[in-house]
Formats: sequence, C-alpha cells, structure tokens
Amino acid sequence: MAVVKIILTVVFIIISVALTVIILMQESKSAGLGAIAGAADTYWGKNKGRSMEGMLVKLTRIFVILFIVIAAVLNMSIF
Repeated sequence: MAVVKIILTVVFIIISVALTVIILMQESKSAGLGAIAGAADTYWGKNKGRSMEGMLVKLTRIFVILFIVIAAVLNMSIF
C-alpha cells in the first residue's frame, strides 16, 4: 500500500503544479468600462467555450476536482 501512496503523492504534486500554471495563464476577468457599454458582447465573448480561455477554464475545473479528490484520499488513514 505504500507504493500506492507514493504514486498518489507524485500525481498530487504534478496536479498542483499544473493547476498553478493553468491559473496563471488565464486572463484577468476585469472588463473595464467596456462591460458597462455592452462591448463585452463580441465574437470572442460569445464563443468563449471554444477559445483558449474556455479550454483553460475547463482544465481548471477538471484539475481542481482531481486535486480535491486526491487530497481527500491521501488524507484518509487507509494507507
């Protein structure tokens, strides 16, 4: 069982580093004064799910879920 704990710890560290990098790659959410006038309704705003920013948001959600699950498993006293 010690091997499983070591493998999960290594995966946990890799996910932590990847999550940090993905969060730092994301753009700022402040739209400035353009959001007041409705300028945020551009092509990139409507197709955000297909853009690089949309992919980063999806990856962030996946890695956060994996981070929480692995942290909970490592915190259990089964190893």
